[in-house]
Amino acid sequence: MISTIKSLRLLALGAAWLLALNPAAARAQERHYSRADFKRVRKVDAHMHVYGPANRLVAEAIRDRVHFLTINVDSPDHGSIPRQLHDAASLRRRYPGRVAFAGTFSAAGFTKPGWSREAVREIDEALAQGAVGVKIWKNFGMVVRDSNGRYVMPDDPRLEPIYSMLQREHVVLLGHMAEPLDCWLPYSKMIVKGDAEYYREHPQYYMYLHPDMPKHGEILAARDRMLAAHPQLRFDAVHLASLEWDVDRIAAFLDRFPEADVDMAARIGQLEYQAETHPGKVRAFFIRYQDRILYGTDDEYGPSDNDPQAVAEIAADWRRDWRFLVTDDEMHSPDLDRAFRGMHLPRSVVDKIYRRNAVALFPRAWPGLR
Repeated sequence: MISTIKSLRLLALGAAWLLALNPAAARAQERHYSRADFKRVRKVDAHMHVYGPANRLVAEAIRDRVHFLTINVDSPDHGSIPRQLHDAASLRRRYPGRVAFAGTFSAAGFTKPGWSREAVREIDEALAQGAVGVKIWKNFGMVVRDSNGRYVMPDDPRLEPIYSMLQREHVVLLGHMAEPLDCWLPYSKMIVKGDAEYYREHPQYYMYLHPDMPKHGEILAARDRMLAAHPQLRFDAVHLASLEWDVDRIAAFLDRFPEADVDMAARIGQLEYQAETHPGKVRAFFIRYQDRILYGTDDEYGPSDNDPQAVAEIAADWRRDWRFLVTDDEMHSPDLDRAFRGMHLPRSVVDKIYRRNAVALFPRAWPGLR
């Protein structure tokens, strides 16, 4: 045992001596994280959907030094909004400084008089219970219709009181508007295999099957008109602003709207796809917009808290994404046919994407986190 300890000490001294002899290697080690640093660095997953008690998940998050934002959604797949609000507020109370949440509002009764007032009331209730942001979902532009049967776009005047209130009160709007471009393409032209799986399971959202429904560009144009009309609205354009297939388009969006950020939730595969052929371009995007990008997974958990495999899968996602962003390893993905390399981002950039940008955007979310 003593000889083993001595050997380990000698190895450590040897490594330090080699770094002393090679200042460039030492500086490189200082500038970048490694895979082994994952559990040492405090991180934020700024896009999750967590329901029920979630004690198993939070225990894993604590071990992995992950804080997270759970986002309520006006979706039939996520349960009722009151139930989501109850679970999210409970998580925040039980795990202060670890869990934050964003509220939402219901589109039900949109065509009835007074709908806007009721939506604002729902938002006020969520904020009173500690919400740090408000989510608007893709049902605006893809599901909700007015009394004439027309699809309601994100710039509809009946949404104006919501946007104005959030802008006035400095509350972040999280916007999931439209879907990946793959949603409007045949399966053979989709760039990530996971999209094909999702739309086979959710054909109601597969716009290629519904040519009478709004086009991708129409929905995003309406979103952009709304943002132009509310220049002080803090906007978290989740899912890479639904421009995930081209970092140049995401960059143009960020340049046009200085109060907007983007998160990577459920769209890292599209960045990896671009990294297959243009790794330098993707890396340059991360570095140029290092103050405007948030890490997120879009992982779901609960309401049952008795599935250790589900926790393990989320933990595996966290580790895999860390590897892509911090190392230059050659990697493979079941979503893609070719290998790609990690981004090997500098520590300062990683810290912003994984923590500091989320803290800046949601300053009340995780007290004490810097």
